[in-house]
Amino acid sequence: MAATFEQIVSRVKQQLLGYTRDQASISYLTSPMTATDTQFMVDPETVTNISKGLIEIGDELLLVKKYDRSTGTVTVMAGTNGRGAEGTTPAAHSVNDIVTDDPMYPTTRVKEAINDTILGTFPDLWVFGDYEFTKIAARYEYPVPVEVEDVYKVTVNTIGPSAVWFPLSSWRFNPDASTTAGQVKPTPTPTGKSIQIMRDFIVPGRAIRVEYIKKPNTMTNDSDDFATTTGYPDRYIDLITYGACWRLLPAYESARLQQQAIEATERAPLVPTGAGANASKYYMALYQQRLAEERTRLQRLFDSYQTFNG
Repeated sequence: MAATFEQIVSRVKQQLLGYTRDQASISYLTSPMTATDTQFMVDPETVTNISKGLIEIGDELLLVKKYDRSTGTVTVMAGTNGRGAEGTTPAAHSVNDIVTDDPMYPTTRVKEAINDTILGTFPDLWVFGDYEFTKIAARYEYPVPVEVEDVYKVTVNTIGPSAVWFPLSSWRFNPDASTTAGQVKPTPTPTGKSIQIMRDFIVPGRAIRVEYIKKPNTMTNDSDDFATTTGYPDRYIDLITYGACWRLLPAYESARLQQQAIEATERAPLVPTGAGANASKYYMALYQQRLAEERTRLQRLFDSYQTFNG
């Protein structure tokens, strides 16, 4: 099932907080605010507890100085220094945007965990790309795109009506090719990566196709489609969800060390020490299992040169 970045964030939060969700104190904006506003308006009827500390609007974390219950006016701590707290980016927000008091898992941190998991799947999983160039007489080395991490196989278009792409066995990927011209190497490879064709039986003018592997792309906007943006199939979404949960849950264990509130102290005997770490290990096991499954599937579905030529 296709999913956007925003939907995957929701899936991760549902795994972490349960489908009934942790009942955080939430409200909404009753007037728009710019990226530099130091006061904003929320709905007084829905605010139960906005106090000094962190709140979240969209992806931004803000530090609150005070809240006026009679007017619904919230004042930000230290002027604009209270905007974009904890490394988030100050942004404009619209009427009816949700305001969350003291979020357990800020959206920005969840997005970071998702993107870290996407990048962490490489090189166990990868995205395929292809690149074609024309054989030039007496030239053995050709530049390839900078996104190439490794070459999977190389084929050449044969002469004649058959239009068969013949697999080449004698080639070498050079990830550290020279980018400047000189006496020894008069033809530079501007990307710093090249493919060396070792045999010269290819007829000049014929097309050579390089099938390569590359890293997945990360997601940026809420509307980014997972498959379109990352290059991964939609069936990887649960794998990425498990990986993000595994990365986020240790923060819960750290929070247990700060039991200053009465509620936290009373809850401690019910949720024993190590519960967050154990849950993190559980999600790590799920992630590793799915990663192994997809790695095996990828290797079986796509022929390398050896299986293709056999």
